[in-house]
Amino acid sequence: MPKQKTKSSAKKRFKLTGSGKIKRKHAFKSHILTKKSKKRKLKLTHFGLVHKNDVASVKQMLNLK
Repeated sequence: MPKQKTKSSAKKRFKLTGSGKIKRKHAFKSHILTKKSKKRKLKLTHFGLVHKNDVASVKQMLNLK
């Protein structure tokens, strides 16, 4: 049986934490930054966690059990 491949887009976007949670970056931080406030851009800089409703689908994309 052939190996299962990981989705390339998912492995670039998500990382696992030490406790097994899935870390993600915030959206809306790549362009048109002049109209966004400094406070808003700072909050978008930090990593967030994937919501519990999406964890199963992200784990499937990453081939995690």
